[in-house]
Amino acid sequence: MAELNRMTIAAARDALRAGEVTSVELTEACLSAVEGAGALNAFVHHTPQIAMEQARAADARIKAGDAPAMCGIPLGIKDLFCTRGVPSQAGSRILEGFRPEYESTVTQNLFDAGAVMLGKLNMDEFAMGSSNETSVYGNAVNPWRRGNDDAPLTPGGSSGGSAAAVAADLCLGATGTDTGGSIRQPAAFTGITGIKPTYGRCSRWGIVAFASSLDQAGPMTRTVRDAAIMLEAMCGHDPKDSTSADLAVPDFEAMLTGDIRGRKIGIPREYRMDGMPDEIEALWAEGRRMLEDAGAQMVDISLPHTKYALPAYYVIAPAEASSNLARYDGVRYGHRATLAQGDGITEMYEKTRAEGFGDEVQRRVMVGTYVLSAGFYDAYYNRARKVRTLIKRDFEEAFAAGIDAILTPATPSAAFGLGEMSDADPVAMYLNDVFTVTVNLAGLPGIAVPAGLDKQGLPLGLQLIGRPWEEGDLLNGAYALERAAGFVAKPGKWW
Repeated sequence: MAELNRMTIAAARDALRAGEVTSVELTEACLSAVEGAGALNAFVHHTPQIAMEQARAADARIKAGDAPAMCGIPLGIKDLFCTRGVPSQAGSRILEGFRPEYESTVTQNLFDAGAVMLGKLNMDEFAMGSSNETSVYGNAVNPWRRGNDDAPLTPGGSSGGSAAAVAADLCLGATGTDTGGSIRQPAAFTGITGIKPTYGRCSRWGIVAFASSLDQAGPMTRTVRDAAIMLEAMCGHDPKDSTSADLAVPDFEAMLTGDIRGRKIGIPREYRMDGMPDEIEALWAEGRRMLEDAGAQMVDISLPHTKYALPAYYVIAPAEASSNLARYDGVRYGHRATLAQGDGITEMYEKTRAEGFGDEVQRRVMVGTYVLSAGFYDAYYNRARKVRTLIKRDFEEAFAAGIDAILTPATPSAAFGLGEMSDADPVAMYLNDVFTVTVNLAGLPGIAVPAGLDKQGLPLGLQLIGRPWEEGDLLNGAYALERAAGFVAKPGKWW
């Protein structure tokens, strides 16, 4: 079989079970692809030894006839997931040298299902960023290029390494996390599929926290079917996470019928932003037409508090980050600054954090500390929480009125060049999350599906937002959209 690393998870699973290929062969093909893709800077900690051990164990399990769907499938793991004995730095200098003695629940679930870990993937520091330019490992690079232009593009963030690795066929799937769009935006920028499940569907235990009420893990894959297979393996109730939902995990793949006749799909008028590029507008209209042709009923809806979502998000997320990141003090693990004679504990905290945290993390910690401080708590944080409730209510009212899913653009543009959005205006970067943050604030499932190319040949994605806990229904809608769009474009290999 040629180019095993280009297989989908579904095709690889079927080939493994039929005895046409082994996990060892699949894993070797992916490791070889990873080795030749240094220019993408997607993999930052390589674990070939672990991968080969897991692949051999998976082959034995398949031979014995005891093989879940993910058995033998080579994956990349975002550096935010703690993996036992393997560096887990969250893209930050402050966690340099940290090798956890425990496994995150999501990675444990995947390994229990027989999945293979090729290594850890690049990401924005502590998942704070929309372009993978805040990483201690340097920028991850998008495998796509604009026409004949050699300028490196962002793969999106914070799960930029995951997106680049899947799009460049370095692994068959990857884990991502999504706090304000960090699975869906990179998926759209690289022409792959990414789903953020309902808050509480995947355990957060062992995932380095950014904003605890918003963070959620999910899969990044080449197809909707692959996302369904991988998501099922990642989910499940976890008593170690108090926000984990004690709900049965359905067979998501079995729900992919592609039949969406009679489903009501909402088109929110508030997502039609001023200055939205014509190509995004046209793609959205095309998505609407495709779903209509598949038998869905398109309904114009209003989500009136959408315009307050970004300001509310950029108060709540930094506030929670400031609280979560207070634990990085140089005392117990990770980086500790060298102290001068006479320095005390306060100087140690100050120097360690100044050296360990990058600019964007420092910026968000300071914003978060400010909005939580006496005198500003009510004016900012409490007000943002009230707005969040209103945003959630908007969605609840739409679903109560019979809407099954909501169709929106995934991003306000195609992938932009690395360095194009300078540090001088962080707000311009934050606007990348304009279509995605509402989903996190409301705790809903959302999926990005590649649906077309812009005039420069770069992928563009559409987003479907679903009802809480109805990922199967959402995936089926995405499957219908994927089939109608027929997106098969791949980046030309330059790396």
